[in-house]
Amino acid sequence: MDIPTTPAVSTGPLTELLDGRWGHVRREARKRMAEMPPPAAYDLTTEQHRAQVFDELKLLADAGYPRIGFPEEYGGDGDTGGSLTSFEMLGFGDLSLMVKAGVQWGLFGGAVEALGTRRHHDAVLRGIMDLDIPGCFAMTETGHGSDVQHLRTTATYDPGTREFVLHTPHESARKDYIGNAARDGRMAVVFAQLITGGQTRGVHALLVRIRDEQGATVPGVTIEDCGRKAGLNGVDNGRIWFDHLRVPRESLLNRYGDVAEDGTYSSPIEGDGRRFFTMLGTLIRGRISVAGAAGSAAKSALAIAVRYGLTRRQFEAPGGDGEVVVLDYLAHQRKLLPALATSYALHFAQEELVTTLHELAGVEFTDGERSGDDDPDHEHRQRELESRAAGLKAAGTWHASRTIQACREACGGAGYLAENRLPQLRADTDVFTTFEGDNTVLLQLVAKGLLTGYRQHVGELGSVGMARFIADQVVSTVVERTAARSAIERLVNAVTPNDEETDLLDRGWHVKLFEDREKHVLDTVVRRLRHAGDDGADPFEVFNDAQDHVLRAARVHVDRIVLEAFIAGIERCTDEPTKQLLNRVCDLHVLANVEADLDWFLGHGRLTTARAKAVTGAVNALCKHLRPHAATLVDAFAIPEELIAAPIATGAEAARQDAQRAHEAEQLSGTTR
Repeated sequence: MDIPTTPAVSTGPLTELLDGRWGHVRREARKRMAEMPPPAAYDLTTEQHRAQVFDELKLLADAGYPRIGFPEEYGGDGDTGGSLTSFEMLGFGDLSLMVKAGVQWGLFGGAVEALGTRRHHDAVLRGIMDLDIPGCFAMTETGHGSDVQHLRTTATYDPGTREFVLHTPHESARKDYIGNAARDGRMAVVFAQLITGGQTRGVHALLVRIRDEQGATVPGVTIEDCGRKAGLNGVDNGRIWFDHLRVPRESLLNRYGDVAEDGTYSSPIEGDGRRFFTMLGTLIRGRISVAGAAGSAAKSALAIAVRYGLTRRQFEAPGGDGEVVVLDYLAHQRKLLPALATSYALHFAQEELVTTLHELAGVEFTDGERSGDDDPDHEHRQRELESRAAGLKAAGTWHASRTIQACREACGGAGYLAENRLPQLRADTDVFTTFEGDNTVLLQLVAKGLLTGYRQHVGELGSVGMARFIADQVVSTVVERTAARSAIERLVNAVTPNDEETDLLDRGWHVKLFEDREKHVLDTVVRRLRHAGDDGADPFEVFNDAQDHVLRAARVHVDRIVLEAFIAGIERCTDEPTKQLLNRVCDLHVLANVEADLDWFLGHGRLTTARAKAVTGAVNALCKHLRPHAATLVDAFAIPEELIAAPIATGAEAARQDAQRAHEAEQLSGTTR
């Protein structure tokens, strides 16, 4: 396999491409964040860290950071994509600040905006933006985390007083792990089972005061501090109990369901299940934001580790005149460069996701409604967006966990020092895989959305229902293109019929390989779940037994849409040297993915043994090929030095240049010999 020569590339065009549509937001964020306290918080007590983060939150509010995503009529910019991009940039700093901002303006403020109507917006949106009303998003319960539909907190309407009675009926129904609750929150959006006229109407949200102006909890509310955590200790997570707390009828966030003074319930959406999933669908910004912030954290770790790998020397080569730069070792390259390539792939997938949400975002409110709510095509696209958001959140957060750990190991003992940030990044991002949706549960949601003809039923069916549905229906699996459709069709159509004769770097072959894997796995899922219709079959057992295939179907689907997004990003590049470099990065991302799944490709006859060996050789060759470009690839992230904040990485530019000159001299000497 011959790898085309890749010329040296400057970071400018690469950064510009990565910055994308909201480049102005990224540039402003870099300036703003560089002026804030450094992200290192390992030597702070819990209270010191919480106080610092809240002070930084005030700085963000004063600078107008949250306004970008809120409606223009309340002083915002109405720029959904810009808001998500700005939040992603916070992932380069103290992740406690990122989470705190996400709770205040993404979850709490976003829920009021999305689920409330004008009366709520007029009353609190400006105060939420300005941080005059610090708030919480009280959804998770001790006994119900991912299964939100069956949480146990109740909101029972009393027509005699025109109030809701909010109550925690037992210990497992307490609100748990609620950000902003332990210290700073004054109000909360509380999710509860709405009961009126003796009938339960499913989960709804209410805007509830939990503390008075002096910071004391209001009667009927009990709050307990969750205490110190493995990471993110600048976030004041707490537990909340309600003891028959009475709140006005108008507290109900009533865009999707309302209760009249006499207790009569009304909703523009029929069916409790469909209404519930419609409500949750308006809150997917949280998942998209977490995926973006996880990507930023992984980039920070890679910047630290790659820089260190370019300056740290270890062992002399036989016949050499000095010790070898550790990034020259293939084993070190394999730790970092495939992860770096996947970070690029996920960056473009994240940008596409943000763009899709921005374009689907509703227009201005009119009497509490947005246009598009009753449009079937809009609903279909919304469901598709929710599925991709779930999949990319899982893929992005798992990637961050793996990458940060690899970076820590690549930096040896230096990477274990708190001052070099990697332990803190690892601890702070660890919970990303289970909050805003447990990743395993999210992948099941993705798999459900992949079954054609099932999407419209997703709000009504659980795991057992899905198995029964497939048993009763003729379900065909199709692969829908997600990005750069015409370019990808052209690439696939150009692939030679015999895979063994196709160049391993052929992009059309890459897409074809990923599509074929996805379709095969989906077909297998359908066949296995159809047994739910057999006589005497237990639908739950059938689904449970097929869960491995269900999760694999989701994973390989995400792999494919990430690749398509990367291809689309390369297509947008107008600088030819940069485009060549990105093509090699994409090659490494794809072949490292194939290598990690060689068991499947070999076991299902998609690759011969010789071809599989060639894949591993190609990964090695690409790592060696991209090693001279490693510094450029991490520098293109344009992370301010103040935010990298690791002694092994900051201020190392001169040392890196010295190492590069030494490397070139050694190469030249070897050529001469």
